[in-house]
Amino acid sequence: MKKLFFLIAIVYTLGSFGQKTYLHCGNLMDVQTGNVLSQKTIVISENKIIEIQNGYLSGAAEDKIIDLKDKYVLPGFIDMHVHIESESSPKTYINRFTLNDADVAFQSSVYAKKTLMAGFTTVRDLGGTGVNIALRNAINKGLIEGPRIYTAGKSIATTGGHADPTNGRRKELMGDPGPRDGVINSPEEGKKAVRQRYKEGSDVIKITATGGVLSVAKNGKNPQFTIEEIKAITEIANDYGMLTAAHAHGDEGMQRAIKGGIKTIEHGSYMSEQTMQLMKEYNAYLVPTITAGKQVVEKAKIPGFFPAVVAQKALEIGPLIQNTFAKAYKTGVPIAFGTDAGVFPHGLNAKEFGYMVEAGMPVVEALQSATITNAGLLGMGDELGQLKEGFYADIIAVEENPVKNVQTLEKVVFVMKDGVVYSNN
Repeated sequence: MKKLFFLIAIVYTLGSFGQKTYLHCGNLMDVQTGNVLSQKTIVISENKIIEIQNGYLSGAAEDKIIDLKDKYVLPGFIDMHVHIESESSPKTYINRFTLNDADVAFQSSVYAKKTLMAGFTTVRDLGGTGVNIALRNAINKGLIEGPRIYTAGKSIATTGGHADPTNGRRKELMGDPGPRDGVINSPEEGKKAVRQRYKEGSDVIKITATGGVLSVAKNGKNPQFTIEEIKAITEIANDYGMLTAAHAHGDEGMQRAIKGGIKTIEHGSYMSEQTMQLMKEYNAYLVPTITAGKQVVEKAKIPGFFPAVVAQKALEIGPLIQNTFAKAYKTGVPIAFGTDAGVFPHGLNAKEFGYMVEAGMPVVEALQSATITNAGLLGMGDELGQLKEGFYADIIAVEENPVKNVQTLEKVVFVMKDGVVYSNN
């Protein structure tokens, strides 16, 4: 009897292992060409796409069929700028003193699921407490539901800079944080901070090259790193194969970041035409985060939502971002899709598509920025960002043709990541 049960278990295991999923796609979007292909079947085994065939095919009796005949099917989106641990609120600044790491972890798991359900199957997290590293690991192990995460762990700042974690504290609580906490003041300390991020498990490196909006500091655009410090950081990041990003609102800080070897410029609010040309020359990418700009302006008008010094900067800087993006796009600056979700509620990431189109970018190019472009920047261009044989089965679906109605991207009705279905409405 034991032998019989053992044989049944083996047969069951082998059958499950060989089970395939067949997606019957009425409209499949080829984001590389912008074409919509009709009546296709995507065949998935484990977590990879193994075939894409014409017509609606069926496999063996044990295989699974999913009907998406009346939907528009696309690759899962990639957001290159999120903060998955938190969401802005009037409690944001006090939460730093009241929340434990466990509290941050539990709330971040909620934000991660919202992001995935919105069709964003991969994100780049650009700075938090370090809990984002544990969150990434938990998602990779299948313990919680969320997108594939590439995380910076903690951002790197200079003393008093935008990502100095002690900004706004009273004197006895400020202390003098150093490279271990992501605060540096020399090229050597910059190198140490990168190596510390690597040691802690970060995938990418993010610096705050200028002042920012949400930090409790009066200047939102001044340069905060020397070019020598930036070069030291990018040198070590390149040694470890880590993509680099720089938060930057002010123009001088952007120029230093670009010349120092930073690959993506986040926000770019005060970007000049000279800097746009520099980005083209160095093949640096703008991550526009238009949604964040619009959301901080809206929230700044609510009394008490932000500290007064933050609200003033939000009203000044927020309105600039969409116009800067429009000029950069028309100038030919490379664009990578990113939203700064966390500054606004997670799950609203797809609003960025509408704002990009509103500013003059065609829908297909906006889709490419959130798929092919971002996959390439992450070093995953042969595995993510397209619906092709051999690529990860990160697949989403919407009700309408996004080229005709870009807002449909805000209502994703089917989500698959790594071959697992998380939503099918």
